[in-house]
Amino acid sequence: MMTRKAMINICCVATTPSKYPPPPPLTLTPRQSLESAAIYGVIESAADIIERWNTETNTFAKVTCMFYENKPEAMMFIERVKDLQKTMDVLVSEDPNSERLLRSHKLMQIAMKRLQKEFYQILSMNRAYLDPESVSTRSSLTSARSSYSDFPDYVEDLDTIIELEEVSTNVMTDLKSIAECMIGSGYAKECLSIYKSIRKSIIDEGIYRLEVEKTSTGKVKKMSWEVMELKIRSWLKAVKVSMETLFKGEKILCDHVFESSDAIRESCFSDISRDGALLLFGFPEIINTKTSKKHSPPEKVFRLLDMYTAIAGNWQAIESIFSFDSISVVRSLALKSLISLSESIRSLLVEFESGIQKDSSKVVVPGGGVHPLTISVMDHLSLLADYSNVLVDILAGSPPPDRSLLPESYFNVSESDDSPSSELTIRFAWIILVLLCKIDRKSIHYKDFSIQYLFLTNNLQHVVSRARSSNLKNLLGEDWITRHFAKMRQFAGSYKRLAWGPVVATLPENRTVEMTPEEVKERFEKFSESFENAYSKHSVCVVADPNIRDEIKVSISRKLVPIYREFYNTRGSVILGEGDGARNLNSVVRFTPEDIENYLSDLFREKGSSGNSSASSPSSCRSRQSMS
Repeated sequence: MMTRKAMINICCVATTPSKYPPPPPLTLTPRQSLESAAIYGVIESAADIIERWNTETNTFAKVTCMFYENKPEAMMFIERVKDLQKTMDVLVSEDPNSERLLRSHKLMQIAMKRLQKEFYQILSMNRAYLDPESVSTRSSLTSARSSYSDFPDYVEDLDTIIELEEVSTNVMTDLKSIAECMIGSGYAKECLSIYKSIRKSIIDEGIYRLEVEKTSTGKVKKMSWEVMELKIRSWLKAVKVSMETLFKGEKILCDHVFESSDAIRESCFSDISRDGALLLFGFPEIINTKTSKKHSPPEKVFRLLDMYTAIAGNWQAIESIFSFDSISVVRSLALKSLISLSESIRSLLVEFESGIQKDSSKVVVPGGGVHPLTISVMDHLSLLADYSNVLVDILAGSPPPDRSLLPESYFNVSESDDSPSSELTIRFAWIILVLLCKIDRKSIHYKDFSIQYLFLTNNLQHVVSRARSSNLKNLLGEDWITRHFAKMRQFAGSYKRLAWGPVVATLPENRTVEMTPEEVKERFEKFSESFENAYSKHSVCVVADPNIRDEIKVSISRKLVPIYREFYNTRGSVILGEGDGARNLNSVVRFTPEDIENYLSDLFREKGSSGNSSASSPSSCRSRQSMS
């Protein structure tokens, strides 16, 4: 209730001349006369400006916007209406049936009709300045303005930024003034009706433009994965835009305009955003009806991880923007989607591991190269490692692999370390172990033991290389990579020993022992035959990694060529010493040391590889001819 002293203070500001004649004098006490005059002054001052903007009696007022036509007068209009409301409160308490109260009530109706029109016009005509992106980035614009001011080339951009910020601020201030006046005058329902109608359409239109549409479960089940993936990608963009601009900007605007009432702010934003938010965060639930089927392509897990990351990464924003109890259903739905996605992701990971274990393909990679299973699994794990942060949360609580099944010192994780990150490390290490065991079994498809080891070398090298060049390195650790790289070298050493050791063994161990010409001839023939067989068998082999390829070739060459060169130089003269020595040398000694070097340098090249090979030298051509 307003005090009489305050009432007198109000009338002191009502100095605008009125076109209405004063009422006839009453027989009142001096104090009553003063109070009556104050009330009269407030009513008439309000009447003067309200009637001037009466849309029913003034054609100019009907077609113009008061806040655009005369901003100072618009603000005075607001103040006079507020004074009128305070006066009505006094009159109601003293004489509810007075003519002045009746007149004040009629004036208030005219004023509210005017303000409804102004509120609607400002909301409608300033959509460009009130769009959520503009509102949500006002602070960013301010920062940009200060930074752009240092660069003359951005003067035009600076002017645009200043205009956007100033217009947006002014419009929001005007809306707030009108809203507070209407709510304070008992017209909150009318104000909210206009606001909700316009702003909800903007949210709904924004969601539609972001290509988020209501989709039935039945329709989703009939979609191909390619179409579904496109929809998921659109949804991911929609979440980003919605949380950073659409809903964020709308809440900022709503909080500003209806700052005076927490209840109204909650009701308003809830009604505006609920439908769009539920449509947005209900999408993952519908998708899961498609991805929950067994035998899903492995790549589906990455789209689900993207969706999980989009919600989890925006969780603080979701809780902040949809903080009201009346819209808690949005938070609940977002949480439900997270849980549903995590369950599907765990299921797909189990299916992925099971697929490795059950792989029964009998593909024999020519030349002992990298098996397609190794390539696909490591590609998959490398991509999964990029989601390690969310995988820690997703896999929390699900039973990890039994550590006792892992080889001792397989990787450096303490038995007492049961942190989520170490559990994730164990899971990745376990899947790789499953792969390596499967590759080991596939190696038996090669009948030659040396090529089995080359196959293991190539595949383990690919595993280590992919681990080292991806986030798997952070998960598995340098120690894991070092151990497996050493194991790969052991495989390579076994290959060299089994494949080329027999060739070296054809040469005498004791190089100084006396030998007859026949023994020398026999040694040369055994070496030539053994080298021909080895080269014929291993010329089709490949080593995919160029560094390991060169390393193996150099190692074989260093082991074989010097011994053969010494034997060739010291024992070749024995053949020449016999009758028709030159012919004997060519028929018995089929390879010069240079030939051996040329042939070895040409090993392990993948099909289609280019490069100049010294194997095209005359001696090499002669030797090749003898081997054909």
